[in-house]
Amino acid sequence: MSKYDNDTKRYRMIYDIHTHTTFSHGKGSIEDNVKVALRKGLSTIGISDHGPGHLTYGVKRKDFPAMREEIRRLQPLYPEIRILLGVEANIINASGKLDITEKEEQDLDYVLAGYHYGILGEQPISAIRTHLVNLIASKYGKGGNSVQKRINTELIIKALHENQIKVLTHPGDKGPFDLLPIAKACEETGTLMEISTWHEAPITAELKNLAATEVRFIISSDAHSPQRVGTFVPGLKRALEAGVDPARIDNLEEV
Repeated sequence: MSKYDNDTKRYRMIYDIHTHTTFSHGKGSIEDNVKVALRKGLSTIGISDHGPGHLTYGVKRKDFPAMREEIRRLQPLYPEIRILLGVEANIINASGKLDITEKEEQDLDYVLAGYHYGILGEQPISAIRTHLVNLIASKYGKGGNSVQKRINTELIIKALHENQIKVLTHPGDKGPFDLLPIAKACEETGTLMEISTWHEAPITAELKNLAATEVRFIISSDAHSPQRVGTFVPGLKRALEAGVDPARIDNLEEV
């Protein structure tokens, strides 16, 4: 039993806006996620399937209107909860652009964004090299040199300044990143840094450094199956261990 178990019971999650469905590579429908969110007492649920630029499990562009229509159908059936449509866009383009169009962004309620493997972007050869180096660094603990860390960090910072990103997802995951300048860019752009319960990112040691900044956070389930919607305790435990004040976590409230 963790010494923080009792502390986590003092808080509840208000909303969860990082959840996936069968429109990308989740295992449940939009309605499945809504039902679990209701059962867990959330006031808002957001559907944010992977951006369409991902080679294997991105949402199909033609499905965005179908997702919006499904939410329009469901909202009157579940008036106790607000249902939003977002996307977890992908960061890889050197220009800072995400893998969604301006029209698609305008039709969404919010945009999450993070770095993932499997995106070719505007410079496919460079992207493949970046993915390979980051994959080796993440899986085997080698290959993530200072040059690659700088490239990764600059990619994130550029994207933060070029887009209206509500949440930077699982920062520090899938490669070497310098999270302190990324946190500074999040402060400047009003972007929340995610404390993920699906990926262990940021790790506790990095969260300790981030606790000394002014950046604000959000805890996300990153649910790929409906039963994980509303999961927040593992992220809150990491935050408490790192000395992050729960008041800085946007989607928690004390009970």
